[in-house]
Amino acid sequence: MLKLFNTLGRKLETFSPVNPSLVTIFTCGPSVYQRAHIGNMRTFLFEDLLVRYLEYTGYAVRRGMIITDIEDKALLQAEQEGITVKKLTDHNIGQFLKEADALGMKRPDYLPRASEHVDHAVTIIQDLLKKGIAYWHGGNVYFAPLKVRGFGKLFGLDMKTWPKKVRRFHKDTYPGVQWNKGDFILWHGCSGPQDGCWQTEIGWGRPSWNIQDASALIPYIDEPLSIYCGGYDNLYRHHDYTIAILESIRPYPLARFWLHGYHLLVNGSKMSKSKGNIVYTDMLRDAGFSFADIRFFLLYGHYRQTLNYCEDAVQKTSSHRRMVRSLAVKLEKHAGSAKPKQTAAADRLAEVFKTEMDNDLHVGAAFDAVARELKLIDLSSISAEEAAAIAGTLRSIDSVLLSIFPR
Repeated sequence: MLKLFNTLGRKLETFSPVNPSLVTIFTCGPSVYQRAHIGNMRTFLFEDLLVRYLEYTGYAVRRGMIITDIEDKALLQAEQEGITVKKLTDHNIGQFLKEADALGMKRPDYLPRASEHVDHAVTIIQDLLKKGIAYWHGGNVYFAPLKVRGFGKLFGLDMKTWPKKVRRFHKDTYPGVQWNKGDFILWHGCSGPQDGCWQTEIGWGRPSWNIQDASALIPYIDEPLSIYCGGYDNLYRHHDYTIAILESIRPYPLARFWLHGYHLLVNGSKMSKSKGNIVYTDMLRDAGFSFADIRFFLLYGHYRQTLNYCEDAVQKTSSHRRMVRSLAVKLEKHAGSAKPKQTAAADRLAEVFKTEMDNDLHVGAAFDAVARELKLIDLSSISAEEAAAIAGTLRSIDSVLLSIFPR
Protein backbone atom coordinates (compact mmCIF):
# COMPACT_ATOMS: atom_id res chain seq x y z
CA MET A 1 0.00 0.00 0.00
CA LEU A 2 1.11 3.55 -0.67
CA LYS A 3 2.78 5.22 2.27
CA LEU A 4 3.34 8.98 2.31
CA PHE A 5 5.25 11.12 4.77
CA ASN A 6 2.59 13.29 6.37
CA THR A 7 4.08 16.57 7.59
CA LEU A 8 1.12 16.77 9.97
CA GLY A 9 2.52 14.37 12.56
CA ARG A 10 5.93 13.95 10.91
CA LYS A 11 5.59 10.26 10.03
CA LEU A 12 4.96 7.82 7.21
CA GLU A 13 1.31 6.89 6.99
CA THR A 14 -0.64 4.52 4.78
CA PHE A 15 -2.51 6.68 2.32
CA SER A 16 -6.30 6.65 2.48
CA PRO A 17 -8.34 9.38 0.79
CA VAL A 18 -11.07 11.28 2.56
CA ASN A 19 -13.46 10.32 -0.23
CA PRO A 20 -12.66 6.84 -1.66
CA SER A 21 -14.26 7.73 -4.99
CA LEU A 22 -12.22 10.89 -5.57
CA VAL A 23 -8.83 12.01 -4.26
CA THR A 24 -8.86 15.79 -3.88
CA ILE A 25 -5.53 17.62 -3.98
CA PHE A 26 -4.69 21.31 -3.82
CA THR A 27 -1.22 22.65 -4.33
CA CYS A 28 0.45 25.99 -4.03
CA GLY A 29 1.19 27.35 -7.48
CA PRO A 30 3.62 29.94 -8.79
CA SER A 31 3.91 33.50 -7.54
CA VAL A 32 3.83 35.08 -10.96
CA TYR A 33 5.52 38.38 -10.23
CA GLN A 34 8.49 36.74 -11.96
CA ARG A 35 9.32 33.74 -14.09
CA ALA A 36 9.41 30.30 -12.46
CA HIS A 37 12.90 28.78 -12.16
CA ILE A 38 13.84 25.10 -12.06
CA GLY A 39 13.65 25.07 -8.26
CA ASN A 40 9.98 26.07 -8.51
CA MET A 41 9.49 23.50 -11.25
CA ARG A 42 10.89 20.75 -9.03
CA THR A 43 8.06 21.28 -6.55
CA PHE A 44 5.39 21.33 -9.26
CA LEU A 45 6.85 18.19 -10.85
CA PHE A 46 6.75 16.22 -7.60
CA GLU A 47 3.08 17.20 -7.32
CA ASP A 48 2.50 16.11 -10.92
CA LEU A 49 4.18 12.79 -10.14
CA LEU A 50 1.91 12.33 -7.12
CA VAL A 51 -1.22 12.84 -9.25
CA ARG A 52 0.03 10.53 -11.99
CA TYR A 53 0.97 7.78 -9.55
CA LEU A 54 -2.37 7.93 -7.77
CA GLU A 55 -4.07 7.58 -11.14
CA TYR A 56 -1.72 4.73 -12.07
CA THR A 57 -2.80 2.85 -8.93
CA GLY A 58 -6.47 3.30 -9.81
CA TYR A 59 -7.62 6.44 -8.02
CA ALA A 60 -9.68 9.17 -9.61
CA VAL A 61 -7.96 12.47 -8.81
CA ARG A 62 -9.08 16.09 -8.92
CA ARG A 63 -6.39 18.70 -8.41
CA GLY A 64 -6.33 22.45 -8.05
CA MET A 65 -3.32 24.75 -8.22
CA ILE A 66 -3.55 28.28 -6.88
CA ILE A 67 -1.78 31.04 -8.81
CA THR A 68 -0.62 34.06 -6.80
CA ASP A 69 -1.11 36.97 -9.18
CA ILE A 70 -1.63 39.82 -6.74
CA GLU A 71 0.80 40.58 -3.93
CA ASP A 72 3.37 43.13 -2.75
CA LYS A 73 6.06 41.72 -5.03
CA ALA A 74 3.83 41.84 -8.11
CA LEU A 75 2.87 45.45 -7.45
CA LEU A 76 6.51 46.45 -7.02
CA GLN A 77 7.65 44.55 -10.12
CA ALA A 78 4.88 46.03 -12.27
CA GLU A 79 5.76 49.52 -11.08
CA GLN A 80 9.43 48.97 -11.90
CA GLU A 81 8.54 47.77 -15.41
CA GLY A 82 6.00 50.53 -15.94
CA ILE A 83 3.12 48.15 -16.71
CA THR A 84 -0.05 47.00 -14.98
CA VAL A 85 0.00 44.08 -12.59
CA LYS A 86 -2.33 42.17 -14.90
CA LYS A 87 -0.06 42.61 -17.90
CA LEU A 88 2.92 41.44 -15.86
CA THR A 89 1.20 38.39 -14.40
CA ASP A 90 -0.63 37.38 -17.59
CA HIS A 91 2.73 37.18 -19.36
CA ASN A 92 4.35 35.13 -16.58
CA ILE A 93 1.36 32.79 -16.29
CA GLY A 94 1.50 32.13 -20.02
CA GLN A 95 5.21 31.36 -19.83
CA PHE A 96 4.74 29.11 -16.80
CA LEU A 97 2.00 27.06 -18.47
CA LYS A 98 4.05 26.70 -21.65
CA GLU A 99 7.06 25.40 -19.70
CA ALA A 100 4.88 23.17 -17.51
CA ASP A 101 3.39 21.60 -20.64
CA ALA A 102 6.85 21.06 -22.11
CA LEU A 103 7.95 19.32 -18.89
CA GLY A 104 5.00 16.95 -19.15
CA MET A 105 2.94 18.32 -16.26
CA LYS A 106 -0.74 17.56 -16.39
CA ARG A 107 -2.84 20.71 -16.30
CA PRO A 108 -4.66 20.87 -12.96
CA ASP A 109 -8.44 20.63 -13.09
CA TYR A 110 -8.60 24.06 -11.48
CA LEU A 111 -6.14 26.92 -11.90
CA PRO A 112 -7.72 29.69 -9.84
CA ARG A 113 -5.97 33.05 -9.75
CA ALA A 114 -6.02 34.94 -6.47
CA SER A 115 -7.35 38.00 -8.31
CA GLU A 116 -10.44 36.01 -9.33
CA HIS A 117 -11.42 35.31 -5.72
CA VAL A 118 -11.33 38.70 -4.04
CA ASP A 119 -15.01 38.43 -3.12
CA HIS A 120 -14.40 35.08 -1.45
CA ALA A 121 -11.55 36.63 0.54
CA VAL A 122 -13.87 39.41 1.66
CA THR A 123 -16.51 36.90 2.78
CA ILE A 124 -13.93 35.00 4.83
CA ILE A 125 -12.68 38.23 6.39
CA GLN A 126 -16.21 39.25 7.33
CA ASP A 127 -16.73 35.88 9.05
CA LEU A 128 -13.44 36.21 10.93
CA LEU A 129 -14.30 39.76 12.01
CA LYS A 130 -17.64 38.56 13.40
CA LYS A 131 -15.88 35.82 15.35
CA GLY A 132 -13.40 38.30 16.79
CA ILE A 133 -10.43 36.44 15.32
CA ALA A 134 -9.67 39.25 12.86
CA TYR A 135 -9.74 43.01 13.49
CA TRP A 136 -9.26 46.34 11.76
CA HIS A 137 -6.18 48.46 12.38
CA GLY A 138 -5.00 51.44 10.37
CA GLY A 139 -7.20 50.59 7.40
CA ASN A 140 -5.95 46.98 7.23
CA VAL A 141 -7.37 43.75 8.63
CA TYR A 142 -5.20 41.45 10.76
CA PHE A 143 -5.56 37.89 12.07
CA ALA A 144 -4.86 37.21 15.76
CA PRO A 145 -3.28 33.72 16.11
CA LEU A 146 -3.66 33.76 19.89
CA LYS A 147 -7.43 33.60 19.36
CA VAL A 148 -7.12 30.22 17.61
CA ARG A 149 -6.66 26.99 19.53
CA GLY A 150 -4.03 24.76 17.96
CA PHE A 151 -2.45 27.47 15.82
CA GLY A 152 0.84 26.31 14.33
CA LYS A 153 0.04 22.59 14.55
CA LEU A 154 1.48 21.76 11.13
CA PHE A 155 4.86 23.30 11.85
CA GLY A 156 4.73 22.25 15.49
CA LEU A 157 4.89 25.70 17.06
CA ASP A 158 5.25 26.07 20.79
CA MET A 159 2.68 28.80 21.36
CA LYS A 160 3.99 29.34 24.88
CA THR A 161 6.77 31.35 23.26
CA TRP A 162 4.32 33.56 21.35
CA PRO A 163 4.45 37.15 22.63
CA LYS A 164 1.36 38.32 24.47
CA LYS A 165 1.96 41.92 23.43
CA VAL A 166 0.38 42.66 20.06
CA ARG A 167 2.83 42.83 17.15
CA ARG A 168 1.57 43.26 13.60
CA PHE A 169 3.23 42.11 10.39
CA HIS A 170 1.83 43.98 7.42
CA LYS A 171 3.88 42.64 4.48
CA ASP A 172 2.63 39.78 2.31
CA THR A 173 5.86 37.83 2.71
CA TYR A 174 9.15 38.20 4.50
CA PRO A 175 12.57 36.95 3.38
CA GLY A 176 14.02 33.77 4.77
CA VAL A 177 12.46 30.84 6.55
CA GLN A 178 11.39 32.22 9.89
CA TRP A 179 8.31 32.80 11.98
CA ASN A 180 6.89 36.27 12.47
CA LYS A 181 5.50 35.95 15.95
CA GLY A 182 2.56 38.27 15.88
CA ASP A 183 -0.66 39.11 14.04
CA PHE A 184 -0.55 38.71 10.27
CA ILE A 185 -2.29 40.77 7.63
CA LEU A 186 -5.39 39.58 5.75
CA TRP A 187 -6.44 42.75 3.90
CA HIS A 188 -4.45 45.67 2.54
CA GLY A 189 -6.65 48.75 2.64
CA CYS A 190 -6.40 51.19 -0.30
CA SER A 191 -7.35 54.86 -0.31
CA GLY A 192 -9.23 54.50 -3.58
CA PRO A 193 -9.00 53.18 -7.15
CA GLN A 194 -5.49 52.11 -8.07
CA ASP A 195 -3.74 49.20 -9.73
CA GLY A 196 -4.15 46.06 -7.69
CA CYS A 197 -7.08 47.28 -5.59
CA TRP A 198 -10.79 46.42 -5.68
CA GLN A 199 -13.97 48.08 -4.45
CA THR A 200 -15.65 45.57 -2.11
CA GLU A 201 -18.16 45.33 0.71
CA ILE A 202 -15.38 46.19 3.16
CA GLY A 203 -14.05 49.06 1.06
CA TRP A 204 -11.14 49.52 -1.34
CA GLY A 205 -8.28 47.10 -0.94
CA ARG A 206 -6.77 43.76 -1.85
CA PRO A 207 -6.42 40.41 -0.10
CA SER A 208 -3.03 39.61 1.35
CA TRP A 209 -1.07 36.57 0.23
CA ASN A 210 -1.91 34.96 3.57
CA ILE A 211 -5.61 34.59 2.73
CA GLN A 212 -5.39 33.90 -1.00
CA ASP A 213 -5.12 30.11 -0.83
CA ALA A 214 -8.12 29.99 1.47
CA SER A 215 -10.19 32.26 -0.77
CA ALA A 216 -9.36 30.25 -3.90
CA LEU A 217 -10.17 26.94 -2.16
CA ILE A 218 -13.60 27.93 -0.90
CA PRO A 219 -15.55 27.36 -4.15
CA TYR A 220 -14.07 23.93 -4.78
CA ILE A 221 -14.20 21.95 -1.54
CA ASP A 222 -16.94 21.12 0.95
CA GLU A 223 -15.04 18.41 2.84
CA PRO A 224 -11.43 17.92 3.95
CA LEU A 225 -8.92 17.61 1.13
CA SER A 226 -7.12 14.30 0.85
CA ILE A 227 -3.77 16.01 0.21
CA TYR A 228 -2.34 19.53 0.33
CA CYS A 229 1.11 20.07 -1.21
CA GLY A 230 3.69 22.79 -1.42
CA GLY A 231 7.35 23.64 -1.06
CA TYR A 232 9.21 23.29 2.23
CA ASP A 233 9.29 27.08 2.69
CA ASN A 234 5.50 27.05 3.04
CA LEU A 235 5.90 25.27 6.36
CA TYR A 236 6.97 28.61 7.78
CA ARG A 237 3.88 30.79 8.22
CA HIS A 238 1.97 30.16 5.00
CA HIS A 239 0.35 26.76 5.42
CA ASP A 240 -0.40 27.20 9.10
CA TYR A 241 -1.97 30.56 8.24
CA THR A 242 -4.20 28.86 5.66
CA ILE A 243 -5.16 26.13 8.12
CA ALA A 244 -6.00 28.65 10.85
CA ILE A 245 -8.12 30.77 8.51
CA LEU A 246 -10.20 27.98 7.00
CA GLU A 247 -10.55 25.85 10.12
CA SER A 248 -11.78 28.94 11.98
CA ILE A 249 -14.78 29.21 9.65
CA ARG A 250 -15.36 25.55 8.74
CA PRO A 251 -16.10 22.68 11.13
CA TYR A 252 -13.62 20.20 9.63
CA PRO A 253 -9.88 19.86 9.00
CA LEU A 254 -8.45 21.44 5.86
CA ALA A 255 -6.57 18.32 4.71
CA ARG A 256 -5.74 14.79 5.84
CA PHE A 257 -2.23 14.65 4.35
CA TRP A 258 0.33 17.43 3.97
CA LEU A 259 3.31 16.89 1.65
CA HIS A 260 6.25 19.26 1.23
CA GLY A 261 8.99 19.24 -1.38
CA TYR A 262 12.51 20.31 -0.44
CA HIS A 263 14.87 22.86 -1.97
CA LEU A 264 16.92 22.74 -5.12
CA LEU A 265 20.43 24.15 -4.67
CA VAL A 266 22.76 25.37 -7.39
CA ASN A 267 26.33 24.17 -6.88
CA GLY A 268 25.58 23.90 -3.18
CA SER A 269 23.95 27.33 -2.76
CA LYS A 270 20.33 28.44 -2.65
CA MET A 271 19.18 30.23 -5.79
CA SER A 272 18.89 34.00 -5.47
CA LYS A 273 19.02 37.08 -7.65
CA SER A 274 21.76 38.57 -5.49
CA LYS A 275 24.01 35.56 -6.17
CA GLY A 276 23.15 35.58 -9.86
CA ASN A 277 22.68 31.82 -9.84
CA ILE A 278 19.02 31.43 -10.85
CA VAL A 279 18.58 28.68 -13.44
CA TYR A 280 15.73 28.46 -15.95
CA THR A 281 14.72 25.61 -18.23
CA ASP A 282 15.95 27.37 -21.38
CA MET A 283 19.45 27.55 -19.89
CA LEU A 284 19.45 23.75 -19.65
CA ARG A 285 17.99 23.49 -23.13
CA ASP A 286 20.80 25.66 -24.45
CA ALA A 287 23.25 23.24 -22.80
CA GLY A 288 21.80 20.42 -24.90
CA PHE A 289 19.33 18.83 -22.48
CA SER A 290 15.80 17.91 -23.51
CA PHE A 291 12.71 18.69 -21.44
CA ALA A 292 12.57 14.96 -20.65
CA ASP A 293 16.13 15.19 -19.30
CA ILE A 294 15.13 18.14 -17.11
CA ARG A 295 11.97 16.44 -15.86
CA PHE A 296 13.87 13.27 -14.99
CA PHE A 297 16.68 15.09 -13.19
CA LEU A 298 14.22 17.05 -11.05
CA LEU A 299 12.24 13.90 -10.19
CA TYR A 300 15.06 11.40 -9.71
CA GLY A 301 16.14 12.80 -6.34
CA HIS A 302 13.59 12.11 -3.60
CA TYR A 303 11.24 15.02 -3.07
CA ARG A 304 11.99 15.17 0.68
CA GLN A 305 15.71 15.55 0.13
CA THR A 306 17.57 18.66 -0.97
CA LEU A 307 18.71 18.29 -4.58
CA ASN A 308 21.87 19.93 -5.85
CA TYR A 309 21.95 21.15 -9.43
CA CYS A 310 25.10 21.20 -11.51
CA GLU A 311 25.49 20.39 -15.18
CA ASP A 312 27.38 17.17 -14.41
CA ALA A 313 24.49 15.93 -12.27
CA VAL A 314 22.00 16.50 -15.07
CA GLN A 315 24.36 14.78 -17.51
CA LYS A 316 24.61 11.76 -15.22
CA THR A 317 20.85 11.29 -14.80
CA SER A 318 20.27 11.96 -18.50
CA SER A 319 22.72 9.22 -19.48
CA HIS A 320 20.97 6.82 -17.07
CA ARG A 321 17.58 7.70 -18.54
CA ARG A 322 18.75 7.29 -22.14
CA MET A 323 20.25 3.90 -21.39
CA VAL A 324 16.87 2.68 -20.19
CA ARG A 325 15.20 4.33 -23.16
CA SER A 326 17.47 2.39 -25.54
CA LEU A 327 16.48 -0.89 -23.83
CA ALA A 328 12.81 0.05 -24.16
CA VAL A 329 13.15 0.88 -27.84
CA LYS A 330 14.85 -2.49 -28.52
CA LEU A 331 12.08 -4.22 -26.58
CA GLU A 332 9.35 -2.61 -28.66
CA LYS A 333 11.22 -3.34 -31.87
CA HIS A 334 11.37 -7.01 -30.89
CA ALA A 335 7.65 -6.99 -30.05
CA GLY A 336 6.66 -5.44 -33.35
CA SER A 337 2.88 -5.68 -33.79
CA ALA A 338 2.48 -8.85 -31.74
CA LYS A 339 -0.35 -9.17 -29.25
CA PRO A 340 0.82 -9.16 -25.61
CA LYS A 341 1.21 -12.48 -23.82
CA GLN A 342 1.55 -11.98 -20.10
CA THR A 343 4.84 -13.08 -18.67
CA ALA A 344 6.54 -13.20 -15.27
CA ALA A 345 9.04 -10.56 -16.42
CA ALA A 346 6.23 -8.06 -17.04
CA ASP A 347 4.69 -8.82 -13.65
CA ARG A 348 8.06 -8.42 -11.98
CA LEU A 349 8.61 -5.06 -13.66
CA ALA A 350 5.30 -3.73 -12.32
CA GLU A 351 6.01 -5.20 -8.89
CA VAL A 352 9.42 -3.59 -8.36
CA PHE A 353 8.16 -0.22 -9.60
CA LYS A 354 5.18 -0.23 -7.27
CA THR A 355 7.22 -1.42 -4.28
CA GLU A 356 9.57 1.56 -4.47
CA MET A 357 6.92 4.12 -5.41
CA ASP A 358 4.68 2.98 -2.55
CA ASN A 359 7.55 3.93 -0.23
CA ASP A 360 6.81 7.66 -0.25
CA LEU A 361 7.31 8.10 -4.02
CA HIS A 362 10.97 7.06 -4.25
CA VAL A 363 11.30 7.72 -7.98
CA GLY A 364 15.04 7.13 -8.20
CA ALA A 365 14.81 3.75 -6.47
CA ALA A 366 11.81 2.77 -8.61
CA PHE A 367 13.55 3.73 -11.85
CA ASP A 368 16.74 1.93 -10.85
CA ALA A 369 14.75 -1.20 -10.01
CA VAL A 370 13.05 -1.10 -13.40
CA ALA A 371 16.42 -0.61 -15.10
CA ARG A 372 17.86 -3.67 -13.33
CA GLU A 373 14.93 -5.83 -14.42
CA LEU A 374 15.21 -4.68 -18.03
CA LYS A 375 18.92 -5.53 -18.13
CA LEU A 376 18.09 -9.10 -17.11
CA ILE A 377 15.83 -9.65 -20.11
CA ASP A 378 17.44 -11.57 -22.95
CA LEU A 379 15.51 -10.62 -26.08
CA SER A 380 16.78 -13.69 -27.91
CA SER A 381 15.05 -15.94 -25.39
CA ILE A 382 11.57 -14.37 -25.33
CA SER A 383 8.81 -14.28 -27.92
CA ALA A 384 7.47 -11.16 -29.60
CA GLU A 385 4.26 -11.64 -27.62
CA GLU A 386 6.14 -11.69 -24.33
CA ALA A 387 8.15 -8.64 -25.38
CA ALA A 388 4.86 -6.86 -26.16
CA ALA A 389 3.58 -7.57 -22.64
CA ILE A 390 6.78 -6.26 -21.05
CA ALA A 391 6.71 -3.16 -23.27
CA GLY A 392 3.07 -2.56 -22.36
CA THR A 393 3.93 -2.68 -18.66
CA LEU A 394 6.80 -0.29 -19.27
CA ARG A 395 4.49 2.08 -21.14
CA SER A 396 2.14 2.04 -18.16
CA ILE A 397 5.00 2.82 -15.78
CA ASP A 398 6.09 5.64 -18.05
CA SER A 399 2.62 7.21 -17.81
CA VAL A 400 3.87 8.24 -14.36
CA LEU A 401 7.48 9.09 -15.17
CA LEU A 402 7.25 10.40 -18.76
CA SER A 403 10.96 9.69 -18.99
CA ILE A 404 11.41 6.41 -20.88
CA PHE A 405 9.65 6.54 -24.23
CA PRO A 406 9.97 9.40 -26.73
CA ARG A 407 7.14 11.93 -26.56
